[in-house]
Amino acid sequence: MLLAGVLALAVGLLPLPAFGELADRTVPVLAFVVAMSLVTELVDDAGLFRAVTDRLAAWGRGRVLLLWLLVIGLSTVSTIFLSLDTTAVLVTPVVVLLAVHARIPPLPFALTTIWLANTASLLLPVSNLTNLLAQSRLGLSPAGFAGLVWAPSLVGILLPLVLLWLAFRKDLRGGYGRQAPHGVRDKVLLYASSGVMILLLPALVSGLPVYIPAGIAAAVLLVLFLWRRRSSLRWSMVPWRPLVLTVGLFMVVETLHSNGLTRALAGIAGSGDSLPALLQLAGLGAGAANVVNNLPAYLALEPVGGSPVRLAALLIGVNLGPLVTPWASLATLLWHERLRALNVEIRWGGFALAGLAAVVLTLPLAVVALWLTSGMH
Repeated sequence: MLLAGVLALAVGLLPLPAFGELADRTVPVLAFVVAMSLVTELVDDAGLFRAVTDRLAAWGRGRVLLLWLLVIGLSTVSTIFLSLDTTAVLVTPVVVLLAVHARIPPLPFALTTIWLANTASLLLPVSNLTNLLAQSRLGLSPAGFAGLVWAPSLVGILLPLVLLWLAFRKDLRGGYGRQAPHGVRDKVLLYASSGVMILLLPALVSGLPVYIPAGIAAAVLLVLFLWRRRSSLRWSMVPWRPLVLTVGLFMVVETLHSNGLTRALAGIAGSGDSLPALLQLAGLGAGAANVVNNLPAYLALEPVGGSPVRLAALLIGVNLGPLVTPWASLATLLWHERLRALNVEIRWGGFALAGLAAVVLTLPLAVVALWLTSGMH
């Protein structure tokens, strides 16, 4: 994909001015992605996520339903503040292992993490790469962004949880035994990493460009690990493959826009801020995400967003919609890799049907919530 983008630039299909504008928008976003990847990998290596799940197991008081509610809280906070990929990659394994060790069916917990990784990723710019791109286009502060999408975000969190409870309420009854806590390899690293995260989370919503606090946090953690656990530092902590793919996607889609894609999509994306128009755009975004992946779907449709409310409707589609196909979001693919490593089987047919039911119910209600709270009715 990157090779195709470079080739388009070299032969002039991607004009230099358009490439310059693209770089101005996306380089800070990509810097944030790299920095947060390092932060989450390092705090995980320090044992923070395992320590949190130990606390959840204790706070659950042996009741499966209470433990599930605590897992919901962890998955939601992780997604909103640290991104959907963090929930898929780092929260999923510790939560599923917790369920396995407690002899609880792991599937409700596994589906909770991946559904929330997608559907809880609407509230803040840092929650999803699509949100960061939308924020840069709209010029909104984190508070302004949240003010635009808070209502559909709430629908996107609550309704899928109701569906999960209805589907798994029998598995969520009963109790579990006391769980042995994980050992702490290095308390200095664990406490220092916890302090970094406590300072980082409010900084990410302070209004500063998010790559600045993320970069500072990554630098502090790198210094800590150079001092305490140098062996944990490795080049693979940087997500090279997704990064290269993302850069290529940016360039290829920008090339298509420079050669008529926006005009071609305008006819099927609708126009205006009426409820039917917003439903049309959100549905198109969800369908495109499940066909080709949510990031190219957003990039392709962003120019037909037009207004803040239309762009929010598009985000509803590409963030809440990718619950049907495994490739609809990178987070789902990463989640599945983690489950395979834990020998937890997922039947994609059942996953797709359940996801389709969730999307069909959640998406329209989320768009209605947006329409009602945006003053367009």
